[in-house]
Amino acid sequence: MATKPKSAKKAPIKATKAEMLAFYREMLLIRRFEEKAGQLYGMGKIAGFCHLYIGQEAVVTGMQACLKEGDQVITGYRDHGHMLACGMDPNGVMAELTGRVGGYSRGKGGSMHMFSKEKNFYGGHGIVGAQVPLGTGLAFANKYRGNDNVSLAYFGDGAANQGQVYEAFNMASLWKLPVVYVIENNMYAMGTSVERHASETELFKRGISFEIEGEEVDGMDVLAVREAGEKAVKHARSGKGPYILEMKTYRYRGHSMSDPAKYRKREEVDDIRSHHDPIEGLKGQILELGHATEDDLKKIDNEIKAIVKEAADFSLESPEPDPSELWTDVLIEEAV
Repeated sequence: MATKPKSAKKAPIKATKAEMLAFYREMLLIRRFEEKAGQLYGMGKIAGFCHLYIGQEAVVTGMQACLKEGDQVITGYRDHGHMLACGMDPNGVMAELTGRVGGYSRGKGGSMHMFSKEKNFYGGHGIVGAQVPLGTGLAFANKYRGNDNVSLAYFGDGAANQGQVYEAFNMASLWKLPVVYVIENNMYAMGTSVERHASETELFKRGISFEIEGEEVDGMDVLAVREAGEKAVKHARSGKGPYILEMKTYRYRGHSMSDPAKYRKREEVDDIRSHHDPIEGLKGQILELGHATEDDLKKIDNEIKAIVKEAADFSLESPEPDPSELWTDVLIEEAV
């Protein structure tokens, strides 16, 4: 069994009422969106691969709160939550999942390949670890242009063993590039516990030989994520180079919708849900502080469900791409 996310002692809350409610809404939107995506997949409305982010919502929500206009985000194929946190339209994201022209890639990219230049979201990448050197390239471009933008490059514990990750670390450190590497350690990679696939299981230490600072974060606590993220982003933005954040998190579903996740016990998942859920944890804090009532939070949930229903309806009503779309967005090099 993989090591569970740590139940660290709760530090004093450093967030306003408005911030906590905004985080709650954002995480709930991701959770409800992914639940609906799973439902549509089961109905055969979403084809191909579909990797859900249920359980990991605190990571991208907390990190996004650390960014300013112009900062960039890039990730792997468990990407729907990152898109929503970047402000991409749920209608467009869901329509892309169902392969419709109303989607962000006009129905041709599907779950793993969506982009938004307007929101500075650079993908969704289907090749394990490929986004890490690309995110490093975004940081290089920022430094070359002389702006103060930072790029976030998300990847998982499985991708942490990819060779291209370390090539990127080396260059980023050499050139003091403004990039934060966010390792979403959900304990099981594609289906193998981190203890069995990594000789060094404290993944935040992976940058030591490149003189990259790093730290471990409770990725099930959105406030802890935001606090660590602010430190890392400030480090990168100030010219000190890259920073590694290892988010100890947990996914409730399998690697993808086609994965029955038989490599872990149901009791383990239930225990995480009961004692470490990021949404329920924040909800408890909000109620305890008197920032909202149960009825207030129920109203937010109903509003989110309406948004997700609209996205699902839009995704099914939007037409499929015309066959001529097979020939668009394809670079054809003519022989000389």
